[in-house]
Amino acid sequence: MDYEFYRFIWWLLIGILFIGFAITDGFDMGVGALLKVIGRNDEERRVLINAVAPHWDGNQVWLITAGGALFAAWPPVYATAFSGFYLAMMLTLFALFLRPIGFDYRSKLENPAWRSNWDWALTAGSAIPPVIFGVAFGNLLQGVPFHFDELLRIHYTGSFFALLNPFALLVGVLSLLMFVCQGASYLQLKTDGALLNRSRAVASYSGMAAAVIFVICGFWLSAGIEGYVLTSAIDHNAINNAVSKTAELQSGAWLKNYGEYPLLWLCPALGILAFVFAAFFSKLGRGALAFVMSSLGQAGVILTCGVSMFPFIMPSSSMPSHSLTLWDATSSQLTLTIMFGVACVFVPLILAYTIWSYIKMAGRINTQTIRDNPHTLY
Repeated sequence: MDYEFYRFIWWLLIGILFIGFAITDGFDMGVGALLKVIGRNDEERRVLINAVAPHWDGNQVWLITAGGALFAAWPPVYATAFSGFYLAMMLTLFALFLRPIGFDYRSKLENPAWRSNWDWALTAGSAIPPVIFGVAFGNLLQGVPFHFDELLRIHYTGSFFALLNPFALLVGVLSLLMFVCQGASYLQLKTDGALLNRSRAVASYSGMAAAVIFVICGFWLSAGIEGYVLTSAIDHNAINNAVSKTAELQSGAWLKNYGEYPLLWLCPALGILAFVFAAFFSKLGRGALAFVMSSLGQAGVILTCGVSMFPFIMPSSSMPSHSLTLWDATSSQLTLTIMFGVACVFVPLILAYTIWSYIKMAGRINTQTIRDNPHTLY
C-alpha cells in the first residue's frame, strides 16, 4: 500500500462520491426541476415536494463530502477548478441557496402568488446545478486554459462565457436529462394517479433522450475533440511536480484507454443501455426497475468520463504539459492514508443511514395525504 496505491484508490473513491451524489441528489434535483412541469396545481406540487422532503438535505452530504474530498485529496485540482470556474461555482451556490429556503417557506402562506414564486425558485434551484455540472465536465474533456508560472502559481486565462461552448452546453443538457430521468423514475415509487402517469412519460422521454445525447457526445468527442496523452514517464510514487512531465494533444486520445483495456467499453455501454432500459421499464410501469436502471445510467456516464480521461484530472489547453494528473496533483501520502482510514469508517455509515432512512420513509404520497396533513407537511 504505497503512494501509488493511495493515489489510485482516491481516484476511485472520489468517483464513487460523484456517483453517490448523482444517484441521490439526482432524484431530488430531478423532482425539483419537474415541479412546474408535471405539477398542475398546488396540491400536486406539494406531493412532489413532500416526496423528496425526507431525503433532500441528507442527499446534500454526498455533494459536501465530494467537495471536501476534492479539497483534501487533490488540492491543486480544487484550487484550479474553483478559481477558473469561479463564476460558475457561485451561480451554482446561489441556485442551491434557493432550495432550503424554498422548501421551508413555500407553504408558510396560502397566497397563490407566494407559492408560485417559490415553486419557480425551487425549479430553478434544482435545474441550474446539474446543467452547470455538465458544462464543467464538458470543459474538462476539452481542456481548461490554465498554466503554472516559475513559482508554481496557477494562472487561469479563460473566461466565464468561454465555458459556454457548444460541446459543453450539450453535456450540460445531458446532465439535466440524467437528473430529470432519475427524478421521474423516483416519482414512480412515490406517487399515484395522474402524477404517476406523467412521471412515467417523463422518464421514458428523458431516458431515451439521455441515451441518444450520450451517444452524440461520444462521437463528437472521438471525432471532433482532441484528447491528451502523456509523452514522458511519470514516477507514480514521486513527490508532486505538475510541470516535470510532458503531454500533448492527439486526435482520438480519449479512446486510448479503451483500446488498451477493451473491458472498459462496459462503462459507456452501461450508460447507454441503462437509460434505454429506464425508459423501457417506465413504459411498462415497472418503477423500481426504472429507478435502478436510471441509477446505473448515472454511474455509467460518470465512469465513462473518468476512464476516458485517466490519468488526467484537469487537462490544460494552454500548456498540455502543465495538466494535472492522478500522479502529480495529490496530497501527501500521509494525508491520503489518514483520509482512507476515515473514508473506510464514514462512507459505510453514510450508506447505512441513507438506506435506513429510505426504508423507514418508504411509501406513496398523494393529494389525499396533503389534504389530511395540511399543516404538518411542506
